[in-house]
Amino acid sequence: MTIAIDKPAIPADDPAPSDLAVYRTGPAPRPRTLLDILHATAARHRDAAALDDGSTVLTYRGLLAEVDAVRAKLAAEGVGVGDRVGIRIASGTAELYIAILGTLAAGAAYVPVDADDPDERAQLVFGEAGVCVVLGDGGAIERLADSTGTPGAPGVDDDAWIIFTSGSTGKPKGVAVTHGNAAAFVDAEAQLFLTDEPLAPGDRVLAGLSVAFDASCEEMWLAWRHGACLVPAPRALVRTGVDLGPWLLERRITAVSTVPTLAALWPAEALEDIRLLIFGGEACPPELAARVAVEGREAWNTYGPTEATVVACGAQLTGEEQVRIGLPLHGWELAVVDDDGRPVPMGSSGELVIGGVGLARYLDPDKDAEKFAPLPSLGWERAYRSGDLVRADPEGLVFLGRADEQVKLGGRRIELGEVDAALQALPGVAGAAAAVRRTDAGNQMLVGYVLPSEAGDEPFDRDAAVERLREQLPAALVPLLAVVDDLPVRTSGKVDRAALPWPLPAGATDGADEDGLTETEQWLADGWTSILGVTVADAKADFFRLGGGSSPRRSSSRASAPGTPTCRSPTSTPTRSSPTWPRNSTASRAPAPAAVRSRPCRGRRACSSRC
Repeated sequence: MTIAIDKPAIPADDPAPSDLAVYRTGPAPRPRTLLDILHATAARHRDAAALDDGSTVLTYRGLLAEVDAVRAKLAAEGVGVGDRVGIRIASGTAELYIAILGTLAAGAAYVPVDADDPDERAQLVFGEAGVCVVLGDGGAIERLADSTGTPGAPGVDDDAWIIFTSGSTGKPKGVAVTHGNAAAFVDAEAQLFLTDEPLAPGDRVLAGLSVAFDASCEEMWLAWRHGACLVPAPRALVRTGVDLGPWLLERRITAVSTVPTLAALWPAEALEDIRLLIFGGEACPPELAARVAVEGREAWNTYGPTEATVVACGAQLTGEEQVRIGLPLHGWELAVVDDDGRPVPMGSSGELVIGGVGLARYLDPDKDAEKFAPLPSLGWERAYRSGDLVRADPEGLVFLGRADEQVKLGGRRIELGEVDAALQALPGVAGAAAAVRRTDAGNQMLVGYVLPSEAGDEPFDRDAAVERLREQLPAALVPLLAVVDDLPVRTSGKVDRAALPWPLPAGATDGADEDGLTETEQWLADGWTSILGVTVADAKADFFRLGGGSSPRRSSSRASAPGTPTCRSPTSTPTRSSPTWPRNSTASRAPAPAAVRSRPCRGRRACSSRC
């Protein structure tokens, strides 16, 4: 690793350039196009299987023939270099991937939309991208606008694909990736993975991600760069998570690129044939890293925004060391900078900035100028501000979270990514995510959603997990733990925080009381639910363990029944296990108090009536 790329002018008191958090590993691969890669592979392995969707198996010779037929159809429509073609074809089919390659062969850039996405989303994406025609199921072609391209083959500076990412304003952002960007990414990964025994004919690569997600490009070209076979899986199967595990065995898959959330759902035996496993898109829990990093398999944790062409850096998982996002691909350059855009010293934290051959561009020129501005401190003419916070270690970067995932809780700004990392590092956890929720009483709650691991020797222990979090995190960052059966994911495969359950169902935070609640207990439980957002089903439930604090305590007076005392501390509220709880049958059947006279209280220390 070369630490200093360019030597910036640094005041005498600042760290030397070699001590700065600037990374570069090697020169960029030679420029070429994706079609150059495909034809080179087909020339070496013409009769090897290239695409197998379960009903159709195409060799590289047969794949090129099908691709040329789509190219000719598009050319007849006037589509050429510089045009943009929409792709909206059912997942899991050979037709989808033939359409993508046919579009590239025609010289156009493909603009994918998931077949299951609403029509409004498709119209927005195709309109923003300036798509001229759309390829649909069964060879359908829909004309949207005039073609303006020119006949011929694309060059390295021509766009290969345009993929839309979610925007902070709610409007998707179109990101254009050139053939030069894409081919450099494909060739750089070939220098990274399985260098002793590369993928080859006979290997089978899962295609399970939506083509509207840029990681799908990694799946495709892991196969087609090496003469391996791409094996598409229907999106419906992928979404189930658990069902995909046995399918991997049945289809003899040997290479997988996926998100940790999905892989955590697969039993260990489902990965028996996998010799290359690549994670990306979200943080990888250490427990999962330890489970998948076994002899005979390379497992990698990768990082990269769409704006830097899929992957910018990666680290091999050992199961013994800290999970990192690692060092850059050849041709990519990384720097960790402070708020002034200056590189921080090694060992410090800051925003990750990306440069090099993988830089794409936004379709919106104003947004492009903002996010891909020069980085004067390093002399980079163009650099992508990722908005991601990382720690710079010489061994590789450690992901800390999103700068824009700062949320305000009780007047304090917190990083959800920091809480995510702590949750995912808990023993017995397959996946986790944090989210801030608001209760009916208006209180904010930090909730940690935990998916227990079905594999491993150490089951998830809620009490031990809480204690561990209290040791690792400031008090304000210790979340209420909620155990869930699954983690909802977006089309990209990343956890969808907005879809995590709220209010929490009974049993998510504590076990239910087998004897049920009396009428009085239920009245009190309903009050707690409105304050805490947690369904209380156990008479022994603890207000503070369920997330209660000073803010909910102040709200409890507003949630009380009319006429009840307004300053009783939840810690003095009796439970059925408390010696102060009435045990006679009359008390256990008593309705909620409704005519108790409220009186002023002078505060906890001055109050002598236990109110």
